This record gives sequence, structure tokens and C-alpha cells, in this order.
Amino acid sequence: MSTAPKPKSLDDILQEFAQHRLLMQEELQKVIVGQDEVIEQLFAAIFTRGHCLLEGVPGLAKTLMVSTLARILDVNFKRVQFTPDLMPSDITGTNVLDEDEHGRRNFRFVEGPIFTNILLADEINRTPPKTQAALLQAMQEREVSVGQETYALPDPFFTIATQNPVEQEGTYPLPEAQLDRFMFNIKVGYPTADEEERILMATTRSERPEVRKVLSGRAITNIQKLVGGVAVSEYVIKYVAALVRSTRPKDPQAPQYVAELVDWGAGPRAGQFLIQGGKAVAAMDGRFSVSLDDIRRIAVPVLRHRISTNFQAQAEGLTSESIVERLLREVPEPAVPPLVK
Repeated sequence: MSTAPKPKSLDDILQEFAQHRLLMQEELQKVIVGQDEVIEQLFAAIFTRGHCLLEGVPGLAKTLMVSTLARILDVNFKRVQFTPDLMPSDITGTNVLDEDEHGRRNFRFVEGPIFTNILLADEINRTPPKTQAALLQAMQEREVSVGQETYALPDPFFTIATQNPVEQEGTYPLPEAQLDRFMFNIKVGYPTADEEERILMATTRSERPEVRKVLSGRAITNIQKLVGGVAVSEYVIKYVAALVRSTRPKDPQAPQYVAELVDWGAGPRAGQFLIQGGKAVAAMDGRFSVSLDDIRRIAVPVLRHRISTNFQAQAEGLTSESIVERLLREVPEPAVPPLVK
């Protein structure tokens, strides 16, 4: 008599997920050398339905990283090169007038490139605000309104945007409302000396490494549900709330230097992303509970674009990132309640 297969335990599921994550990283590193923190943050965003803004000087393989990530996931991928003459309908799609064989005319909606699973918005700061705003509804509600109709986007859906900070002429900085919709602002830095030698060795040969597909769209959705179920204690929530509130210059919990150097701080969405990112980091490590160290690991990319420094901070050479790092050192951990006997 056959017996039903034994259901997997929670620990088995987490270990299987951790193995998938390692396999994804191995495949990605066939093409991308180094950038371990960037890769971890990209994975954390994908596993929590978040969007990413990659920032770095030209030539650091930002676009290659995203396109390779799409190749190892069995999902649809489209790239839009943002330019000053790009129109919103070039992204969302538009209604066109069709005429059938009987001479009747009807409008038909033609989907734009935003109808995909992974959208790469390349050099997003090179297009005017009108076109940038075409992504706002898609990133938040995961739908697009054209005329009187609203169309749902495929699931999963991620926006990964890139921008080059050194290009000032002909650029349009993202407004605060749109920046806030990005879960992470990921800074892509220069490679180390050893990594640069490996890059030169690999990219000057004619062979192109082949990568395997690791996860399907349905598997990603299941992983997102798994990550969403990772436990978060009241202790961690209190720390996240204290950290976020300490970035606001008019909040009583804010240190004096925040009141002097910051115009405005992070909103509640920052706390939500801190907890979601902490869940992803814990799950990728094979744990089913979030620790304060998980929050600290992703605090800088979550908060750096949600804090606006004033002229005094800029004159002293201080950035929002340096203020976040100081807060991480100084914001106290919440008191642990005594055990009830």
C-alpha cells in the first residue's frame, strides 16, 4: 500500500529556498564579477515585490546585471531606454483606431513595454517628469490606466531603474514621491583590483557564458508568500519605528544633529520596506525570524533616498547615507520586556 509523501517542514522549505538563492547567485556570477551586496539587495527586492533604483557611474554593468538576472528567471523582460523625447504612451501603451472588414471602427488598446514581469527603466533621469510619472501607478498599484480603462500588469512585476549620477546636463532628477516608491536605492561601486582583472579577463574573450533558468514566475510568487510569512517580533518593530522616526527633524526622538542637518526624513513606507527587506534577508539565510542585524544590513539602501539633507549638511560634506550610518550606531535597541513567571 502506497503512503502519501511526507509534507515538508518549514525548515526544509527554508533550506530549499536558501539553495535556490545560492544557485541564482552562482548563475549571475558567471557574468557579473563581485557586487555581492548589490546582488543580495536585488534578490531581496524581488522576493518582496519591491522595486530598485541602481545608481552608479557609466560602465559598471548595471544594465548587464539586470538583463542577466532576467535570463536566470523564467519571466518576461523588457528594456526601455529613457530619453528626453520619450512619451508616457511609449511606456504604457495607447489606443489605436482599427477598422474591420465591414467598415466599423473601434479603438483597440496596444500594450506598451510596461506589460512585462521585469521592466528595466534605463537612465530614468534622462526623461522629463511627465514620462517618469507614467511609472507611478504601475509601481504602486501594479496597474495602468489609459483613457477610461484600467489594465492589470502581469504578476510578478518589478521595475528596476538605473541612473548615472555624474550626468547633470539634460537630466531630470526623480521627484520625492517617485523615489519613495523604490524599495532600495542601490549604489553600484567600482570593482576591487582583483575583480577588475577578472572582468578584463572574462570580457575580452569571444566566449559568452551561458546561464540557466532557476525560477519561474509561479515559483517567485510562492517565494514571495514564504518570505511574507517570516516572523517579526514586536522587539524588531519597535526598533524599526524608532529608527525611522529618528530621521525626522521635528520628531522628539530625533537627535539634535538630525534637526540641524535634515530638511525632511523618512515616512511610514520606509518602515514597511525595512521589515520586508529584513524578512527577505532572514529567509535567504535560512531563518524564519527577523533580527536587528537583518534590519541594519538593508537600512542604508532603504533610507538613503528618503532623507533630504539641507545646505548646512552639504557644506560640511555630510550625505544622507552618512546620517543613516550614524543613526544605526546611535539609535538604542528597545528594552527587552522581563519574562513573566
